[in-house]
Amino acid sequence: MLTDPIADYLTRLRNAIKAKHRVVEIPASNIKKEMTKVLFDKGYIQSYKFDETGPQGTIKIALKYNPVTKQSAIVKLQRVSKPGLRKYAGSSTLPRVLGGLGTAIISTSKGVMTDKEAKTLNVGGEVLCFVY
Repeated sequence: MLTDPIADYLTRLRNAIKAKHRVVEIPASNIKKEMTKVLFDKGYIQSYKFDETGPQGTIKIALKYNPVTKQSAIVKLQRVSKPGLRKYAGSSTLPRVLGGLGTAIISTSKGVMTDKEAKTLNVGGEVLCFVY
């Protein structure tokens, strides 16, 4: 039993990037699917596919690398809000990652989105992770 599925999702991505894997397979959940869509929209991953076979289903993510330097598009994935200590931010106090160059993934009442999208919609929520 996993106590923190989002941390497991981020760790699987981190491990796959360190091992230079092209594709990583992760057990699916609705929040992980939404986080994957955000990572794809912001250009951190190449593609994704939701496989609904089995009781839970899986997410297959194709990682993105620079063709010349072989460096991943994702430099760091950092979990912010944890089960033991949830981190919430209002629309006016949303965190900026690397001075606006990185992305914070926020779970709001209007769905999972980036910090910039949440600021334009004037909503706050739980800060799930930082990506840059």
